[in-house]
Amino acid sequence: MSRLQSPDTEIAFLKLGYCFEGSLIGVAFILGWFADLNPLADFAFNESALIWGILGTIPLFLLFLVFYRYPIGPLYEIKRSLIVILGPFLASSRWYHLVFLAALAGISEEILFRGFFQPWLELKWGYLGGLLGSNLIFGLLHWITPMYALLAGLIGIYLGQMLDVSESRNLLIPIFIHALYDYLAFLVVASSCRLKDKQS
Repeated sequence: MSRLQSPDTEIAFLKLGYCFEGSLIGVAFILGWFADLNPLADFAFNESALIWGILGTIPLFLLFLVFYRYPIGPLYEIKRSLIVILGPFLASSRWYHLVFLAALAGISEEILFRGFFQPWLELKWGYLGGLLGSNLIFGLLHWITPMYALLAGLIGIYLGQMLDVSESRNLLIPIFIHALYDYLAFLVVASSCRLKDKQS
């Protein structure tokens, strides 16, 4: 029996994803208004940011492939959750829906966490405090399992450091990395789910 979702269920999933991720942009700007901090203050569209974005995605995605291929210990539960919970929705979605969802996740989450929380906490606790504090929140809000939250927090720290990898701070770099990484990970999970569906 097919595990793939019906078109109506797929549309509901995508709408929920779009609404949730899109709402984070509003949250970032509301918090920014109260804190007198522009979440897009360090955003600049340039060729250097796109190059760093591509280069920065490579090690992150390679690690994902290794962990996904060899899910040892608590990594197995993460893989199983991804395939069982997200897999059917991702496998039923068209590629351009996944592009849009990944792009929206990258844009919204980075505007909130690297555009608002990190610089705001840096004003209070310095660079290291801002980096760690913002990604403690990032990890907790990605809590599926304790290991998933830990890995999300570590990825957030990586993204927070990539914010400053070029000649000047640029939010576009972690946005690009986050979006491209999510899209590639979506494709891997969707492919696994389709393969499992064919075998059943």
